[in-house]
Amino acid sequence: MSPLVLTVLIAVAACAFAWIASLLTGDTSWVDRMWSIVPVIYVWVFAATARLANPRLDVMAVLVTLWGVRLTYNFARKGGYRGVEDYRWEVLRSSMRPWQFQFFNLFFIVLYQNALLVLITLPAWTAYQHRSTPFGPFDVLLATLFLVFIIGETVADQQQWNFQQWKSAEVRAGRTPNPRFLQSGLFRFSRHPNYFFELAQWWVAFLFAVTAARSIFEWTALGPILLTLLFVGSTRFTEKISLAHYPEYELFQRSTSAVIPWFAHSVAIVQVPES
Repeated sequence: MSPLVLTVLIAVAACAFAWIASLLTGDTSWVDRMWSIVPVIYVWVFAATARLANPRLDVMAVLVTLWGVRLTYNFARKGGYRGVEDYRWEVLRSSMRPWQFQFFNLFFIVLYQNALLVLITLPAWTAYQHRSTPFGPFDVLLATLFLVFIIGETVADQQQWNFQQWKSAEVRAGRTPNPRFLQSGLFRFSRHPNYFFELAQWWVAFLFAVTAARSIFEWTALGPILLTLLFVGSTRFTEKISLAHYPEYELFQRSTSAVIPWFAHSVAIVQVPES
């Protein structure tokens, strides 16, 4: 069986599970719980079909596995596998009629996002088709970049985790956290450094395909392109919620790059304005 066909069949099964589970539980975060798992399976399908004899595919599979392990751990410690639904879905649910949200659930959350999880791994399909191309120095460079981006995202997530732990401790102690959102560390240079590193990893995955095909004009760029667009929309929606909770967040938006790390326009930490 073609590895592409097998990947699609697994994705169809994932869609069916996520949709049925969301109907039975009323929880629409099942795709979130699979997000760090199914791409790992897909890339290993391509590597295994090549009999684990293609260095480029094997390296891609190992790197994506490391990506998946890191993301799964970070998602798990935030309660993602204990029935905690993404807060953004609740915000959307409250703004829609029940049938409208179920339509959104089926076609965007379940079908579109699962299709996207297939698409971001299809550079492995390009690498499989061009597996006769020798593994070379550029592949080594790409693997190194991927690892650097994994480290960057790990640091960003740990900084956010530490901040949220401090914030929760302040609330439990009866104090008002100030500042109310993270602006130090990597978040001094980007409001969403974890988004930047996440996207960078999948663009590097595409560059493996470019190296294998010896051409940048590969249709499998569609995956990282659509992922980038998804993150653009997610950033806007997330920040709309942040502004509703923290009016001072607007000052942070003015001073700090949204995703791509860059020097901040101001060095002052935005705090809760005094009443």
